[in-house]
Amino acid sequence: MEYSTVCGLEVHTELATKTKIFCSCSTEFGGEPNTHVCEICSGMPGTLPVLNERVLEFAVRTGLATNCEITMYNKFDRKNYFYPDLPKAYQISQLYLPICRNGYIEINDSVNGGTKKVRIHEIHMEEDAGKLIHDEWSDCTLVNYNRCGVPLLEIVSEPDISSADEAVEYVEKLRQILQFCGVSDCKMQEGSLRADVNVSVMEKGAKEFGTRTEMKNINSFKAIHNAVESEARRQIELLEDGERVVQETRRWDDSKGVSYAMRSKEDAQDYKYFPDPDLPPVRLTDEYVENIRLSLPELPDAKKKRYMTDFGLSEYDTSMICSSVAYVRLFERTVEITNNPKDSANWIMGELMKMLNDNHMLPENMAFREDSLGEIINLLNSNKISRDSAKKVFKAVFEENVIPADYVKANNMEMLSDSGALKPIIEEVLASNQKAVDEYKGGKEASFNYLIGQSMRALRGKAPASEVTKILKELLR
Repeated sequence: MEYSTVCGLEVHTELATKTKIFCSCSTEFGGEPNTHVCEICSGMPGTLPVLNERVLEFAVRTGLATNCEITMYNKFDRKNYFYPDLPKAYQISQLYLPICRNGYIEINDSVNGGTKKVRIHEIHMEEDAGKLIHDEWSDCTLVNYNRCGVPLLEIVSEPDISSADEAVEYVEKLRQILQFCGVSDCKMQEGSLRADVNVSVMEKGAKEFGTRTEMKNINSFKAIHNAVESEARRQIELLEDGERVVQETRRWDDSKGVSYAMRSKEDAQDYKYFPDPDLPPVRLTDEYVENIRLSLPELPDAKKKRYMTDFGLSEYDTSMICSSVAYVRLFERTVEITNNPKDSANWIMGELMKMLNDNHMLPENMAFREDSLGEIINLLNSNKISRDSAKKVFKAVFEENVIPADYVKANNMEMLSDSGALKPIIEEVLASNQKAVDEYKGGKEASFNYLIGQSMRALRGKAPASEVTKILKELLR
């Protein structure tokens, strides 16, 4: 029997605000445990939350960038559940009137070919919970409330995803949009982008979905892919054995490639939602929304089309560059300096990505001047330095953030382009290689290449090969 996979994702992204959603505590990642905490985010009795206006702006910006309808009258609700990482014993979220609804993101259709729309059911604002630390040595669980109250957007898709590849592409495109809009750094390794993965399977041709399970807080593309494939396979095996799939929340263990049952899956009524009495409804105006719409940056899909049309880059090149807003910023600045899109793209996809990979770094962690790459390309293309020297300069830029021109001068890496200075050195090479000279004059073309190599070695690679070739031909007439 053949089965179809049905997947929907609930993506949580921490917003790039300096302060939390309902108080003025810092949202900075890290810090000693329980130092970014006040009476409000720690849930002390008698405290009152105040909405961070920047959170509202970021939510509307995200909704517009994902083709959503903006809810002009929206409000907050209390979601009640008793977990130790929630000091209030409830979470302030949005159920009944979320800020954004009915959007979509386009991805490649892995089943039918072409593209398809993954519909976004809603986007709502909420606060993050704290973090539990399970101490194996003292057999206890500690709680760090620094993350408690950090602003979140939860982006809930419809079950329109049909494969693990589609699930990864959806999250990748969503991540790009969030980064390009400046609403989140989306650092998955720090938990600022994570996904709850809902999976079910059904017989091909069936009209009703199967029973779904949910895997919580998955924070890498590889883990999302593996979780979807593994859970679909687990459910198919159950059905083939005549058993039934239980609706439940499961924990994904990426190191073992399996999921484990945690608890039965809650529904909305289990959380006893009710409107938050301490927060007034939010009423937006058309002018407010339109001002945010006009401030939206160029989004990834539009940028890719422009790169292909204006710069003549391939679809692969544009996809690689647009995979990170850090690459885009560097690429556009480098093109401004060099007026050479192809060289700019090649250096980013070649030397830069290799450096990042070798150093186990993400593009957003690059620390060198954005002008440096363009300056290196200009030095190379104007024959001021050789390609080998250019690579050495870039390595120094990447590791030490040096100024390219200063580094070239300090390390005596300038090319010799004055034929008057090159000619005596090449004449010495010819005098030392009379046999090769005679062979070339006797018609052996390969000897000329040998003489070029010997000349470049004598010049320590500090002369343009074209100039060396020109002088050699003059001397060998």
